[in-house]
Amino acid sequence: MTDRRAAEVGLARILVIDDDAAFRGVVRRILEGGGHSVTEAANGCAVNAVLRDRPADLVITDIFMPDMDGIETILEIRREFPAARILAMSDDSAASMLCLNAASKLGADAIIAKPFRANTLLEVVTKLLLPKH
Repeated sequence: MTDRRAAEVGLARILVIDDDAAFRGVVRRILEGGGHSVTEAANGCAVNAVLRDRPADLVITDIFMPDMDGIETILEIRREFPAARILAMSDDSAASMLCLNAASKLGADAIIAKPFRANTLLEVVTKLLLPKH
């Protein structure tokens, strides 16, 4: 991230939702390495409570999770926090890509396929955090 972009984006509060604890840890390290503050959740069930308690500038959610999947999570966030920025992620299988495209139509601001490179994630996050004009 360039210094100018870092200044525009600033330190962001990001909520990462994924049922895979190891993957959440990897995403956390990438985002914290980019200067962001990260909160983690294993699924979308408690997303509203988490966001009320600690508002996030960006929510990154996996699509396929037990209890409450990413599509339901996105819909719930949009109902309660319509201005929230949301990045949906899933693997790059054909079925997952269909779900990611649906997520985009249902409220995700951007989508990303796993696996992704650290710099790719940071670039997408930076774009999502830039002020809307």
